[in-house]
Amino acid sequence: MKAPRILLVDDHAMFLSGLSLVIASAIPSAQVLQAICVADALAIPGDPPDLVLLDVQLPGESGLDGIGRIHKRWPAVPVLMLSALDDADTPRHARARGAAGYVSKAQTALQIVEAVQAILGGSYFYGSLTPAVPVRSEGAGVLTPRQREVLQFLHQGHSNKLIARHLNLSDNTVRRHVQDILETLNVTSRMEAVAAARTQFLVQ
Repeated sequence: MKAPRILLVDDHAMFLSGLSLVIASAIPSAQVLQAICVADALAIPGDPPDLVLLDVQLPGESGLDGIGRIHKRWPAVPVLMLSALDDADTPRHARARGAAGYVSKAQTALQIVEAVQAILGGSYFYGSLTPAVPVRSEGAGVLTPRQREVLQFLHQGHSNKLIARHLNLSDNTVRRHVQDILETLNVTSRMEAVAAARTQFLVQ
């Protein structure tokens, strides 16, 4: 397994440095990158990160608004939201916009590291630090990065054949992704899926 590239995006220097050290200590093979805003994160050179830890409150563009831009550049990269906010709406909005997980900064460093390791392993977190079902499991209620790509093309009105061509997938694979999207969004048609996606800020 290759060494993971983990990108931390936070404008608080002490928290950024401290969390970088904690992750580097817990995952010695990790390459920990730092950015203080979404624009700086998107300008990181080299290979895509394996995980982005993104603060909700950032200067300029908020972390919630930045999720879409990060997924536009790196569609398959999971985003773990970090927040000092103690409310029920922020995790819900983060999930609706495609975040793979959410943890509070009030959690211990060890608990945040556990969330990082879980997401790198294919699971997601929302508030609770008990690993949920794998992101790619049916019925998880969270779209995978690939499904979000397919959903974006559905939103643009593309047929399965065109989506398959754009993503270099077989028609059957795209058909299966579309069916999984319908089940996850609890709808019965492509039109309903697009409407639900707009309501949940899953497409732009």
